[in-house]
Amino acid sequence: MIAPHATSAPASVRAVTKAVVPAAGLGTRFLPATKATPKEMLPVVDKPAIQYVVEEAAAAGLDDVLMVTGRHKRAIEDHFDNAFELEQALAAKGDTVRLDSVRDPARLANIHHIRQGEPLGLGHAVLCARRHVGDQPFAVLLGDDLIDPRETLLSRMLDVRDQYAGSVVALMEVDPEQIHLYGCAAVEATGEDGVVRVTGLVEKPSRRDAPSTYAVIGRYVLDPAVFDTLERTPPGRGGEIQLTDALQELAADGTVHGVVFDGLRYDTGDKTDYLRTVVRLACARDDLGPEFVAWLKEFVAGLEAGAADGGRRQAA
Repeated sequence: MIAPHATSAPASVRAVTKAVVPAAGLGTRFLPATKATPKEMLPVVDKPAIQYVVEEAAAAGLDDVLMVTGRHKRAIEDHFDNAFELEQALAAKGDTVRLDSVRDPARLANIHHIRQGEPLGLGHAVLCARRHVGDQPFAVLLGDDLIDPRETLLSRMLDVRDQYAGSVVALMEVDPEQIHLYGCAAVEATGEDGVVRVTGLVEKPSRRDAPSTYAVIGRYVLDPAVFDTLERTPPGRGGEIQLTDALQELAADGTVHGVVFDGLRYDTGDKTDYLRTVVRLACARDDLGPEFVAWLKEFVAGLEAGAADGGRRQAA
């Protein structure tokens, strides 16, 4: 059991309007597809993964989005810009459905771009946003983690920020055997269902050293105080500036809370999980789902029948 910890709400909290989307990674796990195409632009059904992330931010009321990119990421900027020639061609054909789909990315929010000159880690990518964010609280959304559009995790985190101030991280319970893949949080209860106080954070601990099975997933609402902390945070695991290390320092002051999420989350940073994500989101689509699910059932039945036939032949 987690012992309750009393926390009082602040007198006032500044509203969150800005989101930062780190998108400077090399995407080495998806080579050779990402040799010339940013991993964030890999399609999930018929939209690039990063569009789902920006749509999530916009749905939560964040209308100012800064993308922290790197070299060879111009495709991201182009996707969220107007495409005059393409729009003109679609308009001339009267293809309003595709025309709207092409225009939608540029209409989601006020989108800005900055480059992370060196691959120095997530903490450094967040630090690159300092001048744009200023002294305002802000959200950070990682493109590898897609939250199902029907979930309201980010809005819930913004509510918790309004209530407690400080910073808020998204947590999800994972199998102990998987905790070494994530940042891990030590927590105390607040007395509020699904909300905990984070007392410590460890980046990718071994199962033996993990303080809990609560993994930090790719959603944060951060107080601007994190910037000063990141400025003095030395390189940590992997020689990179880890956001987890900076949040560990803030957690020691009792200013970090966690929202425990048990909804639908898709990991597009792994090949197998990426394929699962495409299948799941395709099945959930009204326009694609019925036909695709019917085909999928037939396909799986065929696989099972083939396996059974193979087993009989082997036994014979």
